[in-house]
Formats: sequence, structure tokens, C-alpha cells
Amino acid sequence: MTKTTNPAPLSGLDGRSAVVTGATRGVGLAVARKLCLSGTDVLLNYAHDDTAAREAARALDGLPGNAVLAKGDVADTAALQKVLDQAEERFGGLDIFVHNTAFFRPSAALDVTPVSVERALSVALRPMLSAAPRLAKLMAGRSGRIIALSSIGARRVVPRYVGAGMAKAALEALVRYLAVELAGSGTTVNAISTAKIDKGDGAVPPEVLKAFALRTPAGRLTTPDDVAGVVALLCTPEAAWIQGQTITADGGFELPAA
Repeated sequence: MTKTTNPAPLSGLDGRSAVVTGATRGVGLAVARKLCLSGTDVLLNYAHDDTAAREAARALDGLPGNAVLAKGDVADTAALQKVLDQAEERFGGLDIFVHNTAFFRPSAALDVTPVSVERALSVALRPMLSAAPRLAKLMAGRSGRIIALSSIGARRVVPRYVGAGMAKAALEALVRYLAVELAGSGTTVNAISTAKIDKGDGAVPPEVLKAFALRTPAGRLTTPDDVAGVVALLCTPEAAWIQGQTITADGGFELPAA
């Protein structure tokens, strides 16, 4: 597991409740840590790896907010409903839902298969589509926050990213549609777009890290903690008037001309 340090807590999140999907590693775990540190109780959703999940939960022990594991593949509607059942039983409702799961198989546009694209679309869209009616009820009267994780591949051409890029573009469109329908109830729906993320696990070759860092005005790649900070900001009371937006958090990566 990537070694991380606890970021600073954010005010306004104490006593709230959250479900974070894909929450036991990488960006999902960083988001869960930031919320727990700020006093939010979090259901850590994961699909398969029980050992990694238990390790993640232990890593959050002792923080102001409680972290509880919730196993289930959220691309499966029945499994997702069980996760939401667990949230309702534990919290009585829900304040925050963070959709962090994705499917990615590298492929050029001329080589990608319909099956791969359909899987990417299903993982990107099905959790939000199937959860939305239930979330509307769980978040009623609670100033709810629904946040989806996207990427610059939704609007820029990233090599060998075509399936995931199309899925992320569709996800951002869904965010806008849900935002309009849920705004009247006080629930906000937004997305966060990132560039390449350095998870600190050695998965990205050093030369690639260096190239991306040189391209980024801030001088380094985005980290999971960077993304978690933006998620937490969108969950604060002060962010209540941000609705249906895709917030880019990339240290300025997209700003320079190629």
C-alpha cells in the first residue's frame, strides 16, 4: 500500500456520513482519509481484495471519523443497493457519495473492442445511474454531495485511453443532468478531473513521472491527497452553490500549449 501522511482536516464536515467507492487504495483511500480526518464517518467500499481492505481500514483507525468496510462491486446494481442499505442502517441517511471506480484497458482507437468500451461505460455510469434515486431519498434535507472522479481524457486525447476517455466524457454529462434534477433538493452533483496521478507505488516509470512533472507548471504530478482535498472542499457548506461542474485539479497541467 502507498505510504501516505495525514493531511490537515477541513472544517464543516464533522458528524457527516459518506460512501466512497473504490476506497481501499489510491485516490479512494486518500479521499476516505481526508473525510475521516475531518470528522466524517465513511463506508469504505471495495469489490474484491479483503486483505487490502482490512489494511486500509486499519490505516484509518484513530481518526475523528469512523471507517467501516462495505464490500460490493458497485457496477452491479444489486451489490450497490446493499452498500446503500448498509449506509442507511448505519447512518439513517447519507451526506456524501463519492464515485471513484473505473475500468481501464489500454487501447488505441482503431484497436479498441466494443466489449471493452461497454465495460468502461458500465463501470463509469451504472453506479451513478442506479444509485441516484436512492441517494435522492437518503440525502433529502441533508445538503447532500455527490462527486464523481473523472480525468482529462474526457475532453483531451490521451494515448491508448479511448475506452476510459469516452466513459469519463459520458460520466461528466451524467453529472450535469443529475445536478439539474437534484439541485432543488439541496444536493449538489459535481465531478473532479485530474491528469496523471502519482500514487507513489512505483507503477509509473521514473522517466514518465519526470516528463509529466516538467509539463506541469506546479512542478510535480497530482497526488491522491491533492484530489482528496478538492473532494473535501466540494463537501463543505461553502461549496453549496457549485453545481454540475467539472473541477480540474491538475496543478496547471492542461494550461501550457503542447
